[in-house]
Amino acid sequence: MSTGLVLGKFAPLHRGHQLLIDRALAENDRVLVLIWQATDITDTPLPVRSGWVRTLYPDVEILEAWDGPLEEGESPEIKRLHEVYILDILDGRTVDRFYSSAFWGEHVSRALGAEDCRIDPERKTVPVPGSEIREFPYAHRRYIHPFVYRDLITKIVFLGAPSTGKSSLARELAKLYETQFMPEYGREYWEKYQQDRRLSPEQLLEIATGHLEREESLIRESQQRIFVDTDATTTYIFALYYHGFALKGLEDLADACLSRYDLFFLCDDDIPFEDTWERSGEGNRFLFQQQIKADLLRRKIPFITLSGSFETRIAKARSVIDAYKKYHSLGNALFQL
Repeated sequence: MSTGLVLGKFAPLHRGHQLLIDRALAENDRVLVLIWQATDITDTPLPVRSGWVRTLYPDVEILEAWDGPLEEGESPEIKRLHEVYILDILDGRTVDRFYSSAFWGEHVSRALGAEDCRIDPERKTVPVPGSEIREFPYAHRRYIHPFVYRDLITKIVFLGAPSTGKSSLARELAKLYETQFMPEYGREYWEKYQQDRRLSPEQLLEIATGHLEREESLIRESQQRIFVDTDATTTYIFALYYHGFALKGLEDLADACLSRYDLFFLCDDDIPFEDTWERSGEGNRFLFQQQIKADLLRRKIPFITLSGSFETRIAKARSVIDAYKKYHSLGNALFQL
């Protein structure tokens, strides 16, 4: 059986990397992908980057180089340092072909005793350096798989009972940060399909599913962040209110919110109630607000409460957003405020 090897930092995984993996899979019985820790250039954790490759290429074997050397260059000492590390982590595996597009393809192939397979060395297929894709992913997103790109976007969701200012805040912040705003799909659906101001359990699941589908399409067009009005946990609360239970599919979508979104803002009910026809009164707003807050606490979802005037809420939200970095500790960001 022939074995091909691809290595890289995949920060992020882009079309140039995929060219190497695709060719290796086409020409070998087995493919190994060695992924460097790379804390010097990216905040994206190694397991996230490995997960991209595992999902898109389930037939490859992943090797995670947690302690791979960070030194780079063409000196004999640095080349030897990398060669020794690669041979050590391969742990006796024989490699027949080594795939790369850079200068180090030659010396690594020689150390492995493998064929030097250089793919697109003149960068004609993907005419953008990986460092530029990393720095400006939005501008070069055509070279990034949608599954990868979604993990580069900070997802910010606004929760709260009806008439707590979620839509206005999310829309304005999306405008300020020049990115996408995801409206609450449930309102649109309710206005179209409600019967006697009620929706069935199946319809509530359709709302949560449809909201996610629209959100995913907007993520592809988002720049660094996306601002989302409401998530599946709110739809879950409405299911309990209407029917006393939620379908398993809706429960699963609500449970997934903790890992889906990066920042949760709870909009306070300390602003005047806007009594429009689709809303069920200020008393119910108070009830829903308490239930939504309790559900967040039950799920152990960390959230930041936005109270006061619109301007005060915007200022507080921006201070948190500006301090937060994706794949960094939210606690550390808040501590610095």
